[in-house]
Amino acid sequence: MPSAKFFLGGIEIPRDVNITINLELPKLYNTPTQLPVRVIRGKKDGPTVFISAAIHGDELNGIEIIRRFRKLEILKKLRGTLILVPIVNVYGIMTLSRYLPDRRDLNRSFPGSTKGSLAGRVANIFFNEIVRKCDLGIDLHTASIHKSNLPQVRTNIKDAYTFNLAKIFGAPVVLHSELRDGSLRAVAQEQGVPILLYEAGEALRFDEICIRIGVKGIVNVLRENNMLPKVLRKRTIKTPIVTKTSQWVRSSESGILRTIKALGDTVKKNETIAFIDEPLGDESFEISAPFDGVIIGKSEIPLVQEGDAIFHIAHFSNLEAADDKIEYFNDGAIELSEFHELNDEDNIE
Repeated sequence: MPSAKFFLGGIEIPRDVNITINLELPKLYNTPTQLPVRVIRGKKDGPTVFISAAIHGDELNGIEIIRRFRKLEILKKLRGTLILVPIVNVYGIMTLSRYLPDRRDLNRSFPGSTKGSLAGRVANIFFNEIVRKCDLGIDLHTASIHKSNLPQVRTNIKDAYTFNLAKIFGAPVVLHSELRDGSLRAVAQEQGVPILLYEAGEALRFDEICIRIGVKGIVNVLRENNMLPKVLRKRTIKTPIVTKTSQWVRSSESGILRTIKALGDTVKKNETIAFIDEPLGDESFEISAPFDGVIIGKSEIPLVQEGDAIFHIAHFSNLEAADDKIEYFNDGAIELSEFHELNDEDNIE
């Protein structure tokens, strides 16, 4: 639990406030650059949680998720402290780029340093000013350019606390994800700060369903942590697909990709999921599923080179159960009516 006093950017932030603080970042040539951070503190003490988006500058869904989330009336009943960072990579978003101007991936540059590369310096500021001060983080992502992801939460499912929160979030899929050197999640875990990583949608695009699931998922996690009041009436709990393994299926040839299966579809081992056609010839090459599972990511561009990743399949042997679990996603997932409770005091404790 945080102490009564809370500081960010050298500024003391009292309880029961909702303010924006601009953290100074390294300049671009002679142009000053700042990292806008929204801090919301409740009247009562509780955990400190950060929610971040656009660590990769072309991943936009998270920006809209945070914008909608911070406008919810239920936040007036917050216990503890929220730190919202809708655009971490302020440099990359200027040019719609995943990377920073030094061509480095910010999510491979943690914990960074004060004397390192531009990416390392930004990582250092973000990690020390925000991450270290928190009990939990929710990091919002999309797929990389020209790919899309089924809404999914990636975390360490071997840890009971994060596994429970991942299921509570309410995305169709929970995927066990190994840590990568230099990633925010890996370095934060070393410092005792667990991270949930929400992956949903496509780079440079908004996806309404992915956004709604993200907003509601954050509320679900904060409720589970007793930071927001819970709903009085009982609700049907949606059980996600939980999988420990997944694999990218790669193109065996170069050509035009003609997909048979879509995002969220179940597939059987050796089932045809796509064809690669010769653009100037008559030959087609079949692409099949390596095992039973669910498509949780796919390429969105029909031009492929040999070796390109085209389908991300999560291993799941009970295909009938998988169809049932993701049905709510295909049918529209979260309806707008589900958000009424977030602004309706009659339905919360």
